[in-house]
Amino acid sequence: MPPYDGDDKPHDECGVFGIYSSQPLDLAWLTYLGIFALQHRGQEAAGIAVSDGDKFHVEKDLGLVTQVFDERRLDSVRLANARVSIGHVRYSTTGSNLRFNAQPLTTRTNKGILGLAHNGNFVNAREVRNQMLMEGALFATTNDSEVMLNLIARESHMDLPEATAGAMQQLRGGYACVLMSRTALIGFRDPNGVRPLVIGQREGPDGAYVIASEPCALFAVGARLLRDVLPGELVWIDHDGLHSLMVHPGRPTPCSFEWIYFARSDSRLDGVDTHESRIRMGEQLAREFPVDADIVVPVPDSGMGAAIGYARESGIPFDYGLYKNPFAGRTFLAPTQAARDLKVKMKLSPTSAVRGKRVVLIDDSIVRGTTSRQIVNLLREAGATEVHFRVSSPPIKHPCFYGIDTAARKELVASTHSVDQIRELIGADSLKFISERGLREAVSGPGLCLACFNGEYPAGTPLLNDVDKLALEV
Repeated sequence: MPPYDGDDKPHDECGVFGIYSSQPLDLAWLTYLGIFALQHRGQEAAGIAVSDGDKFHVEKDLGLVTQVFDERRLDSVRLANARVSIGHVRYSTTGSNLRFNAQPLTTRTNKGILGLAHNGNFVNAREVRNQMLMEGALFATTNDSEVMLNLIARESHMDLPEATAGAMQQLRGGYACVLMSRTALIGFRDPNGVRPLVIGQREGPDGAYVIASEPCALFAVGARLLRDVLPGELVWIDHDGLHSLMVHPGRPTPCSFEWIYFARSDSRLDGVDTHESRIRMGEQLAREFPVDADIVVPVPDSGMGAAIGYARESGIPFDYGLYKNPFAGRTFLAPTQAARDLKVKMKLSPTSAVRGKRVVLIDDSIVRGTTSRQIVNLLREAGATEVHFRVSSPPIKHPCFYGIDTAARKELVASTHSVDQIRELIGADSLKFISERGLREAVSGPGLCLACFNGEYPAGTPLLNDVDKLALEV
């Protein structure tokens, strides 16, 4: 796990993008646009792979999309007659953040090169990997994505969709992947639909198909949303068009944090609008935990939707009590605790709107509590007379095994403290979290994975060795 840098949030998973065109297009550029639109899902590494049916070019490195792909590096993956391309933005959840763990991952088979971009985690990857090592398999990285790629590659005597379906049946967890050969694009999603994946098609004569983590990536390349990839479904696109196979139907339990925090506010996943669901979370919070106050203030940007909803339902005016510096992003690494404390002040500063006011402060989550405490202190120093903290997720008590870095259990403040103890720790006048029932009503769509709140893991958990057990101890 990467070192804690003071950003007290569940860290994003990854973003995947794939495009297939039967007509020549600048797929490198379109893939660049697609993964740029998904940059919020991973800021540590970026990569693109492109094929024209013969050549297969890959470029990837550590950094943001704009840092990795200057004009020279983008030109290095451009192909005049490109037919298929995939891209990836990464936040490392398994495998340290080394350059060789950047994706897309590639491997060579007797039928040609395959490329994979993966979002999520396989909970049984270690057992499958160990078994494959005993059978003579070789691995070039330390991440679990390569387990899936090797499973597919060793069945290269089969058609690619058939080999991929077989690999899906051997791995458990939460995942959404795009896979490319020189002539085809495949997308597939875990049986519980924990990680999101959507299908789109470009307007115009090329009619190129696009598969991505969120609709925002479709819109960035001029595609309209067709539908979500269903939980347990495999789709593939080749010269004959779009095809589908239901490999492993399951009980849909998509990750609740997609609507709480991860997905862009302009996304719609599994039929549920992200922005509207966040407003409903705020409305539900106001019904469950009203308070006498003067203004409702969001922690930008993730608390914005819920703050709008809280203000609407409560009748308390909404105001911008915190300014967010748009240039203080996650690329700034704070090596010491003192530097991490200063990072919050670099990122957020209070406005005059809070002076002399009783503030309802709205945020999407509390992980360790460190940043929440600093924000409460900022508001008090700026003259807020009361700070009432409201959170649009339930208390996070358990780690995620499906592709989100929520910290080890012993670092989750709600796993070791009561709500009142957390309130005292962060210095708020009151603290309330939305209920699980309220969250379900706010999302009001599919069943949800709430494992990080209640410890009920729909796709199972890894087998724990002694190191894992120590990391999960309270």
